[in-house]
Amino acid sequence: MASIVKRGDYQYQVTIRRKGYPKQCKTFESEREAKDWAKVIESEMIRCVFTDRSELERTTLGELLERYESEVVVGNIGARQEISRAKMWKAHPLALRPLATLRAVDFSQYRDARLKVVGPNTVRLELALMSAMFNYARKNWSMPVENPIEGIRAPKIPGGRERRLRGDEEARLLDAASKARANPVQLKAAIELAIETGLREGRLASLRWEQVDVRTAEEEVVWVLTKAEDHKQRWAAVPLTEKALEVLHSLPRDASGFVFGRAFPTAQALGSAFRRARDRAGLKNLKFHDLRHEAASRFAPRMSEADLAKVMTWETLQMTMRYYNPTPRDLVSAVRRRRAL
Repeated sequence: MASIVKRGDYQYQVTIRRKGYPKQCKTFESEREAKDWAKVIESEMIRCVFTDRSELERTTLGELLERYESEVVVGNIGARQEISRAKMWKAHPLALRPLATLRAVDFSQYRDARLKVVGPNTVRLELALMSAMFNYARKNWSMPVENPIEGIRAPKIPGGRERRLRGDEEARLLDAASKARANPVQLKAAIELAIETGLREGRLASLRWEQVDVRTAEEEVVWVLTKAEDHKQRWAAVPLTEKALEVLHSLPRDASGFVFGRAFPTAQALGSAFRRARDRAGLKNLKFHDLRHEAASRFAPRMSEADLAKVMTWETLQMTMRYYNPTPRDLVSAVRRRRAL
């Protein structure tokens, strides 16, 4: 039964005790509101559909983010980037709101406002962090929280990039890297390895010598952590070309254990060094990640889609269509090879 106690002007406290359910207590400004709320809660308990939302009412979005960051994000492959996104969310006014008050429209408004400041892919990744957090809290912490991100329209992402190195751009880029003021040997090597292996800047910056396996000529690979569709991390082998082996053997070793020593402590440091070399080379609209497209596009004509997916550590064959960006000359060569067969 529900009991209503007047605790002062505009303060009516409702307490509901029912066997099998935790005690429910809430304060309202009017007795009518108190009675209406009590009827709803008791009705839900009678019909066995009641869900205790007190945890959602006393937990803010910022507090949930803190827990998710400390218990889950720190162990993810892209932890550094996700921590940066979590920090941005914690500075937003929504972080002060109790989880019980959050609705899909709140995140729709966030999406629209954010798109005026940053690109759609940035917004997509920020919302993806939120979505993953809500799903994790529901499944692993038994919190009765819905995922409001599932109910909103995702930002429209422009068509995939198809930027590749053209003409003498590779030579110009490597020449500019070799003339860098800081760590020219390491920067040039990182760019060459990206082209030869397709490794992302984050994996290159954190690559350690213990991940380089060249014990036999048949198994010359580097081992990298990758996330599968089930979100579990696994070690995947990335084969090394003869050029990649040559680059690795040319690099000096130091006590840090990292392939590039202390030259690039973070992916951002490597990305910044790359952009400076790119600008000195006079290259337009080229990103470090485009080198991954370059590697995939060079591998593609020489192997099957399944082999390419394994080499590039993709979970699905559909990724080949995104990363294989053949030039007209490549397509003409492919057609002529088919005719010759």
